[in-house]
Amino acid sequence: MRVCRFRFLALLVALLVSVPLQAQMKRKIIIDEDAAGPATTNQQAILSLIQSPQTDVLGITVVSGDQWRDEEVAHTLRMLELIGRTDIPVVPGAVFPIDNRPEFIAHWEKLYGKVVYQGAWNWGHVHGPWEVPPLAEGKPTTKPANEDAAHFLVRMVRRYPHEVTIFAAGPLTDIALALTIDPHFAAMTQGLVLMGGSIDPKTDDPEFRDHPRREFNFWIDPEAAHAVLHADWPSIVDTPVDISIKTRMTKEMIASIGQAKTPLARYIARYAKPAYMWDELAAISWLDPAVITTTEKLYLDVSIDPGASYGDTLVWPPEQKPGLGERLVTINTDLDKARFYQDFIHLMTAPTPGAHFPATKKAATQPCRK
Repeated sequence: MRVCRFRFLALLVALLVSVPLQAQMKRKIIIDEDAAGPATTNQQAILSLIQSPQTDVLGITVVSGDQWRDEEVAHTLRMLELIGRTDIPVVPGAVFPIDNRPEFIAHWEKLYGKVVYQGAWNWGHVHGPWEVPPLAEGKPTTKPANEDAAHFLVRMVRRYPHEVTIFAAGPLTDIALALTIDPHFAAMTQGLVLMGGSIDPKTDDPEFRDHPRREFNFWIDPEAAHAVLHADWPSIVDTPVDISIKTRMTKEMIASIGQAKTPLARYIARYAKPAYMWDELAAISWLDPAVITTTEKLYLDVSIDPGASYGDTLVWPPEQKPGLGERLVTINTDLDKARFYQDFIHLMTAPTPGAHFPATKKAATQPCRK
């Protein structure tokens, strides 16, 4: 009996050793993004997480934000085609915030002043929510998943309880809707990683200098952000404006990445532009926590008062928390910029894990050479 047990254990060890360590250690993640494209901080954060050999990206859920949802879905599908990862589901999410609307903000601005950046509502090529304009990178041939983001989020977390990290770098509407479907959703995850909020940024950028508590992801759907920040997450880590504006995608970085000549590198070289690296920092600091050099523990919330503070980020130190269900959040406050840039360039220039490019019909029917 003891010999049989020994043989069983030896066989089990052999099987475990035969599985690559990388595969054993993959971290499951769902990426919830307002996936404007081509390139942009949104797509580049998605790419950072796909490119890491330590991640298992279960899906990309797409919410309106910087652009309207359907346009963002098209950009994401096309990006995945270009890098050979069409196996990753793209799941359409919320088109509109829970309560906030352009009409309300137009009235609000008459009372409290202009909101410069309103994403799909006022920036770039402004169009209706159901229009998908021609894409610079070409029209995708693949289709999104036949499921909505909220149900997909709940289904994946229920399939892999306590294993899935939710990466949310856009408006939090999809996450809030998942909570309405399953009140245990947050507790069943491994944790929430956010890009959002603004506390006290040190900058000459007038958007944040004049309105230091206003950040787009929280502002566009304050009711969703408020609900999400009161849910029972095992942990919340947030990358706010304060640290994000210390980063910058430069022309030199784009040119350096372009030298790799991979499909992904060509995509970045052609479409990326200099900008703050909002979402990339949130993604890479999850992949490589050593990028973050200092953090702070604060209670975090968003104002849903329809007056002058609507959508503002609210924070309290532990000894001053209101005690109304706010959650203690780890706030990333400073970074090792050299390490961050090094990580990002490495991810953007490495071969894409699991990339597959279907053979063309011509190649598939061509006889083999003898």
